[in-house]
Amino acid sequence: MSYLTLEDVLSLAIIAVNGEPLVRDLGLLGSAIARPRTTLSGADVYPDLISKAAALLQSLINNHELVDGNKRLAWLSVAVFLQINEVSVLKIANRDVVKFVNWVGSTNPDIEQITARLKRLVK
Repeated sequence: MSYLTLEDVLSLAIIAVNGEPLVRDLGLLGSAIARPRTTLSGADVYPDLISKAAALLQSLINNHELVDGNKRLAWLSVAVFLQINEVSVLKIANRDVVKFVNWVGSTNPDIEQITARLKRLVK
């Protein structure tokens, strides 16, 4: 499995905010990027690609690493993370992406809920 690096996500942040991103907390950004790799007693906490993507999405949205553009960065990072692991996001309207990331950011769903919704958006 391939994972995004800090450099990858910082490059995506430039795209997400259409310019140089203002990073509020580089440590939180690094933590969000590392979360999909989390293990406990040698076993992956997030056992499959989609749950790893859900963990990345949740962390990037809720950690508020950037001054602006956290949700955009989260969605873009998840789409690229899935793509580098040979899973495509279905063509989905921007308004539906906005609804999805706003739902994650405003309702505090658990990983299982995010994973279930994300599974419907990939092929």
